Amino acid sequence: MDFCAYVVNVVSMKSWLLLAVKNGVFVRGVGVYVDDANSEGGQRFVPVFSHQVADITRLAHLMSVRIARYLSRTGLIEADAENSYLSDSSADGEMTDHQTFSIMYRISTGFQKGKKIFSVQTRPPIVDEAKNFDLLGKVEGFSLHAGVSAKAHQRDKLERLCRYISRPPVAGHRLSLTTSGKVCYELKTPYRDGTTHVVFDPLDFISKLAALVPSPRVNLTRFHGVFAPNSQYRSAIIIKKADKIPKEETKTEAEKRRAMSWAARLKRAFNIDIKTCEACGGAAKVIACIDDSVVINKILGHLKAKEQDSQFMLPVNRAPPVSFIA
Repeated sequence: MDFCAYVVNVVSMKSWLLLAVKNGVFVRGVGVYVDDANSEGGQRFVPVFSHQVADITRLAHLMSVRIARYLSRTGLIEADAENSYLSDSSADGEMTDHQTFSIMYRISTGFQKGKKIFSVQTRPPIVDEAKNFDLLGKVEGFSLHAGVSAKAHQRDKLERLCRYISRPPVAGHRLSLTTSGKVCYELKTPYRDGTTHVVFDPLDFISKLAALVPSPRVNLTRFHGVFAPNSQYRSAIIIKKADKIPKEETKTEAEKRRAMSWAARLKRAFNIDIKTCEACGGAAKVIACIDDSVVINKILGHLKAKEQDSQFMLPVNRAPPVSFIA
């Protein structure tokens, strides 16, 4: 497939463009992914020959030239006769400052603003060794690696590859708080200088997270070529489920355009199903929907006070039973 994801890391905004690309092309003919009896409009997959390191290096050089040209045209970098550097002029203002400090491994807030991020080195530095990477091209700071592949029958490997491509930028299980209240992030793979952990101030960590927020209406996962949503050949490529049972109920045009209910949005966004009882698992009925903020605050305040009273208040003192006194 032509599946692309833009990945960044919480430690720095240095980005990786991860792609799952088909190793071949589709040509018209009796398709291998469609019914053979229906040859009209079918697509046949033709694999390409094995790649060479020179091909990958040449492609990496082409990508570096085009990316630098695009960044220069949009004003994100400024170039002179000797080198290129980030532009200081931007309409985004403070958000661009957070992104700039994140790219340069610098602290963006507080009295230590501009200093290098504090890192913990628990391993000795890695000595440069000649590693034999298959299909790896490096050109002017850009590297292109094409050594991971999955065959058509290796569906589990393809799933792992897609999950790796679409992984989030922060691994929650590697986050922790130090005794001094700082945020410690453990690296999955140590750096070449032996760095295994990176420590942030809480405010600077929030700044690093804010720098990762994409711009509005920017898709981080995209499909290209015949797998694109608007491709005219997509219907002939994608495998259709033969045993898919059509739904009996049909919706009217008004129901199709109707907005999703708040209960459905809650279930879709946070996986909270309010129509199912948490105690018995049975069906629950919505008897009221309160959207007045004043009434909501009163109800929540009453429940909070009631919970505190039940936890901290002692039972009322009373006299012993009369039978004990007599």
